[in-house]
Amino acid sequence: MAASRAPRPAAPAAAARLLGVLWLVSAAAGEDALKCEDLRVGQYLCKDPKINDATQEPVNCTNYTAHVPCFPAPNITCKDFGGNETHFTGREVGFFKPISCRNVNGYSYKVAVALSLFLGWLGADRFYLGYPALGLLKFCTVGFCGIGSLIDFILISMQIVGPSDGSSYIIDYYGTRLTRLSITNETFRKTQLYP
Repeated sequence: MAASRAPRPAAPAAAARLLGVLWLVSAAAGEDALKCEDLRVGQYLCKDPKINDATQEPVNCTNYTAHVPCFPAPNITCKDFGGNETHFTGREVGFFKPISCRNVNGYSYKVAVALSLFLGWLGADRFYLGYPALGLLKFCTVGFCGIGSLIDFILISMQIVGPSDGSSYIIDYYGTRLTRLSITNETFRKTQLYP
């Protein structure tokens, strides 16, 4: 019986070492460079878009999307827009980030608000925005006795009523336009500190 209880070779220790080596080899082989588009906020810097003076939207706006060049931070290695793994110095373009833009057809927000404020009782605001029936009705009723003019002024100034063709107002790019707030991967959430 003593012969059968002879010490066995250290199989669990050898298996653990073999698994560790395999894990290191697979981790080293599986480390592909990150795409530059997948960098986190703070690891890249994007340029401001070039703005068209007539439309106040980015110059290359098509299908509600424009693209701006982004530069990965120095000493970051990632795959650029061509698929090449590159070590960046902070001056090379790594990728083009899509930004949203709006469809505009020549209706100015400032003109619409001014017409609504001063000539809304004649229906000039509705004629300007492409609602001739409502403009004529406001003209015939003197702005629904002033109440309709006040309501239209509020709706137009809050950008609830827009042009009839579904386009957006021309508003200064860094001006008083309404934007919808949403939480995305680029939203920074500060943790609440309670006293």
